[in-house]
Amino acid sequence: MPWIEPLTFTGNTVSLVPLERDHTPALAEAVRDGELWRLWYTSVPSPETMPAEVARRLSLHTSGSMLPFTVIDQTTGEPAGMTTYMNIDHVHRRVEIGSTWYRKSVQRGPVNTEAKLMLLTHAFEKLACIAVEFRTHTLNHQSRRAIERLGAKLDGILRSHQRLPNGTLRDTCVYSITEPEWPAVQANLEWQLVKPR
Repeated sequence: MPWIEPLTFTGNTVSLVPLERDHTPALAEAVRDGELWRLWYTSVPSPETMPAEVARRLSLHTSGSMLPFTVIDQTTGEPAGMTTYMNIDHVHRRVEIGSTWYRKSVQRGPVNTEAKLMLLTHAFEKLACIAVEFRTHTLNHQSRRAIERLGAKLDGILRSHQRLPNGTLRDTCVYSITEPEWPAVQANLEWQLVKPR
């Protein structure tokens, strides 16, 4: 099934390579940059839980519901984070891009923009998706701003959607980009990567 066949995407700033168990130590080191697992409203693995998280993502790949990637920083050759195609619905031609995290030192730069451009291009132009979805905690304002900068629109909020490890309830913001919106979104993302800074 082409939706879950391992793929490699190579850009100017990052490469997305199929997640492998061998990536675990470097990913555990990457997540230490910013200690992102300490943000209570995210689901970023800690260095200690990275082996279980890699195993979970690989298991979901085997079951056909996720295509996980390690994000490689081209300047260092080291992992900058992780991302996935998830909640794959090949019947209705929809996919979510999620379970994404990046080490703090590459945030607010071109890494996320280029990674999302490559994933969205493949989703719309190779998989013929009718929509690509993004989800985040309603209180994760940094993530919401990043998703909105991509050009995604808020579809709605799933209230009391999930219980988090600390016992609080997560309201989940659901965003999407639809196929008719893709050309304008693509042009904007390409501009973001080349505009003078």
